[in-house]
Amino acid sequence: MMSRRTLILGLGNDILTDDAVGLRIASELSGDPMIRKAGAEVLCSTEMGLALLDLIDGQDELFILDSIQTTEAAPGFIHILHGGELAKLPGVSPHFLGIGEMLALGRELHLHLPEKVTIYAIEVADPFTVGNCLSPILEARLPSLVNEIRDHILASVGGKSPSQELASGCEAGVEHSGASTAFDIQPETLFRAEA
Repeated sequence: MMSRRTLILGLGNDILTDDAVGLRIASELSGDPMIRKAGAEVLCSTEMGLALLDLIDGQDELFILDSIQTTEAAPGFIHILHGGELAKLPGVSPHFLGIGEMLALGRELHLHLPEKVTIYAIEVADPFTVGNCLSPILEARLPSLVNEIRDHILASVGGKSPSQELASGCEAGVEHSGASTAFDIQPETLFRAEA
């Protein structure tokens, strides 16, 4: 039986402060033993649009880490979107393709694209200032972002997260009280892509 190919893809611009948050999280996840044990490949890319097709062709499951600025949530909030919410191909120039449009075009070209796509769009404070450091508020939240996203990815691919391992090791009758994670949020409270 052929194993499923899973890709965690961090996107961003490493010289635009908070726009690099997807790259930073992916970099942290690349060294995580639980992610390696789950068999996921982790890549970072500053590319966008059609250039990403080469990276995701042949994958069965895709997790994208990227920044977003909606001003509707606090910096560090994780908006979770799924591929089906991004599949519309509007009539725009192919030079300005977003993730949804890129996936739709890849399917039209009959590429082997992931069946399951999850996008973690991290709300940021400042994605436009030139600099190689995250804003202080996002830098402070980075460790918990890495943990929350790692736990959500591991739950999705069937691996045990560290919080699940801790909970399974607890004595009977003792409740594990971990921090709220991205997957504890009800879907209706998540940001949804505009149709």
